[in-house]
Amino acid sequence: MKSLWFYYLQSFKDIVSHGTIFTTLILSVLFYSFFYPTAYQAQQAEALPIIIVDEEQSNLSTRIIGQVAQSPNVEIEAITGNFSEAKQWVESQKADGILLLPDNLSQSLRHGETGGIGLYLSTANFLVTKQIGLGLATSVEQTLADYTERFGKVSDFSPALSVHQIPLFNPLSGYGSYVFPAVAPLIIHQTILLGLSMLILVYRERKIELNTNALIGMCLAVFTIGCLGCFYLFGFSFWLFDYPRGGNLLGMLLAVAVFIYTIIGMTCLFASFLDLPERAGHVIVFTSIPLFFLSGAAWPHAAMPTWMQVVGEILPSTQIVQMFIQLNQMGVPTTLILPKLLYLGMIGSLCFFLAYRRLISGHQSR
Repeated sequence: MKSLWFYYLQSFKDIVSHGTIFTTLILSVLFYSFFYPTAYQAQQAEALPIIIVDEEQSNLSTRIIGQVAQSPNVEIEAITGNFSEAKQWVESQKADGILLLPDNLSQSLRHGETGGIGLYLSTANFLVTKQIGLGLATSVEQTLADYTERFGKVSDFSPALSVHQIPLFNPLSGYGSYVFPAVAPLIIHQTILLGLSMLILVYRERKIELNTNALIGMCLAVFTIGCLGCFYLFGFSFWLFDYPRGGNLLGMLLAVAVFIYTIIGMTCLFASFLDLPERAGHVIVFTSIPLFFLSGAAWPHAAMPTWMQVVGEILPSTQIVQMFIQLNQMGVPTTLILPKLLYLGMIGSLCFFLAYRRLISGHQSR
């Protein structure tokens, strides 16, 4: 019994004395206990951006817009009469849905016909879609009910006052077709971060000199593997499970190349600060869930505290996830992802420059 008690206490001492184990077993739990509740403080997603297309521009449509503006679930970003313009807002990820008020809405209701209001949702984001649908359906249908109570007596029919939800993207509207396109880039992100870090640290651990050619050759090999991995996930896996595919092949090829380039640069810089290969695995465990969470795929950015939104937007992983959602789910033209590509390319180049100074130039100077 004394021996068992000795090893029990000794295990605690070993855990505390070993930084990697201590962080994984204890600090991670403490970190997540604050991280997740802070992000979910709102309990429900609120102030999700939408665009209203007001084709009728009547008293009824004005009343509907006023009612929608009071809903805590959504925030009206713009009101337009052009549906194509509204769709561009969604493709640019400036809005998550479109409320279409057709030009014959008042007449349809007065004649007892089915209300033709359309709620076009970017179902590339599963959770946002549900929240917008719930928020708008309630407020719009209440306005329509009040209107028909005043003017609908001219008809013996009771109009169907439903708001028709129509998916703009991801027509399956399923969880798998929503979450996998968001997770797939993070799979590549984390595997490169772990694999390349360990490879660099193995060289360092074995006292093998890492010169310029060795570093470039190593990065090119990982670049090839990373690109093939992306093509496998975004090509074969999407085809196998019949997930929506955007169809912008040129944009996808360019995005994959910039994505892998950026991750390799970040990994080289990251590895330059580590002393043992297993440290990389420790960081993977600690960061995988927060990166996915802050990408906006697990919980919309609009529902997070402001400081979390800022951190999320700065992270390259967020730009990567959102970029591939645009390409895979929405099929947007390449011009709409250029800002993300430029941002990622700058981050990757800066990381490569700093990593080279630490891994090669610093070593040669010594």
